Amino acid sequence: MYDRKSDYALNKTDPDAIVFKTATGAYIRLHREDFSSEEEFDRWKGWSDEDYRVVDVQNNAYTKQTVSLEGVPEQADSLSPEQLLIEQYDQLDREQFCRLLSEGINTCLSETQRRRLLKFYFEGQSEAEIAQAEKVAQPNIAESLWRAKEKLKKFFKKAI
Repeated sequence: MYDRKSDYALNKTDPDAIVFKTATGAYIRLHREDFSSEEEFDRWKGWSDEDYRVVDVQNNAYTKQTVSLEGVPEQADSLSPEQLLIEQYDQLDREQFCRLLSEGINTCLSETQRRRLLKFYFEGQSEAEIAQAEKVAQPNIAESLWRAKEKLKKFFKKAI
């Protein structure tokens, strides 16, 4: 099947004219009356239909065999030395942050706050699930998590 908006489609669907595109992108229609005879029009119409069909088939074949490179990840070895250095520093920052977070969780929080924080942020449990498991009200869990976060904020301000 051909693209209904292609040059081939415009020419093929108009049996009484030869439709072609100029170099500027404008379309021109040559009608039967523009030719000296019916036979001459039919000969040129047949040629233009066939020529457009061949071009359309070639374009479709090219399009179907072409793969877009969008979405293809870049190779890891294509990173510049500067980018590799930045990534190493970022990795060190993440490791330092993880050490500080672990230290803050272990030294600043009560056992209850620590358990609830780990269940909420690391195990993905909701406040309601934690409350149900501990047989307490959900607002108590929310307040406990809020207080734990406040303690960790203070710890980070002192540590940094």
